Amino acid sequence: MTGPAPASNVDSRTPATFRQSFTWWTFAGPGTDADALLGDAARIGYEAVELLPLDLWPNARKAGLTISAMNGHRSIEEGLNRREHHARILRELEENVRLAARWGVTNLICFSGNRAGLADPEGAEVTAEGLRRAAPLAESAGVTLVLELLNSRVDHPDYQCDRTAWGVGVVRQVASPSVKLLYDVYHAQIMEGDLIRNIREHAEHFAHYHTAGNPGRRDLDDTQEIHYPGVLRAIQGTGYTGYVAHEFVPKGDPVQALRAAFDLTVSSLQKGDT
Repeated sequence: MTGPAPASNVDSRTPATFRQSFTWWTFAGPGTDADALLGDAARIGYEAVELLPLDLWPNARKAGLTISAMNGHRSIEEGLNRREHHARILRELEENVRLAARWGVTNLICFSGNRAGLADPEGAEVTAEGLRRAAPLAESAGVTLVLELLNSRVDHPDYQCDRTAWGVGVVRQVASPSVKLLYDVYHAQIMEGDLIRNIREHAEHFAHYHTAGNPGRRDLDDTQEIHYPGVLRAIQGTGYTGYVAHEFVPKGDPVQALRAAFDLTVSSLQKGDT
């Protein structure tokens, strides 16, 4: 980074209902100046960052950014679909819900775990059971447990919550306003596509969104196959008021990539409904 980033050159006065965030792990490489990157993001117009190391949370607050999401428990592979993990996960969620409440973190990311031979209906039942036990804690703290949809074809082999229908089924079984899905557009495109239809049909069950280009989890540009203007307008059209977090690995300078994603989002929403 060669100096302070100017604000986005796209008019941010837009009818958008949602706010923009970004994931720390994809934009911060070795040797990153944390204060510079956080400050640059805030000047561009970002309101939040997520998956940020705890020791940098004060830096984010100083830059004017909130923390939009954090991991609620370990791990992607050993998650909620096994009862033997529930006691450990509930302890971790209890600790992290308290932390989130103190810092104003809106979402705690949860994971189904891998199938490892477990049938999908049974995995859904056990995952819902674990989330149902944790839901009262999240409700009392005013935070949301978001079960993340990930692809099992490229990045997370054998992960169980890899289809919208499976995740929605779990959320419906739990039946809590504090348990929803994290709809990751990149992962959903790899597994099933049909992004806009799923966003419109299941918006009530989605509490958080991630973006990245496919293939490669790269920038939201014209070298990848997802038509993000349409997807972003579909999210806007549902009345969603939370965060859309960009979770791609930039091909070039991270600040330029952050600015390009922010501008694409704002300009897409200014064009109106799809």
